[in-house]
Amino acid sequence: MALPQPEQQTPPPPPQLTPEQIAELREQERKQKQIMAGIIAVVVLLVALLGIAIYFLLQPTTPTDKIRDVFIIVVALETLVIGVALIVLVIQLASLINLLQNEVRPILQATSETVNTLRGTAEFLGENFVEPVIKLNGYLAGLKRMLELLGVKPK
Repeated sequence: MALPQPEQQTPPPPPQLTPEQIAELREQERKQKQIMAGIIAVVVLLVALLGIAIYFLLQPTTPTDKIRDVFIIVVALETLVIGVALIVLVIQLASLINLLQNEVRPILQATSETVNTLRGTAEFLGENFVEPVIKLNGYLAGLKRMLELLGVKPK
């Protein structure tokens, strides 16, 4: 016995784009290409500057102790900036936790109460409306069958 093959559904065709949308997409692609070209140019420039700096630092007459001191100061300032960024991150995290506790939790509780109310309403309707209608339909079907058996009503 062969199993029926499911009908292969072709995906719906993509929506036709208006000329304005096509122009907008091309503009976005052009901007992305410009940004990528700029990033690549900056990386190449930094690598070139690093190579030049290494070349000059390897010269015997270069005062590397002063350059080292400047880099130590730059690293210290960078550490300070990272510390401030971490403090801002911790404050933002505390704000997010506060938002979740004071705003999202009450919304979830209200939603839970609404679901419980709907559940109660469905049970009430099932008990007081649907069950009597089902019983009535059962009684009517029995009456109809009885009338058919007695010959009062044709089949």
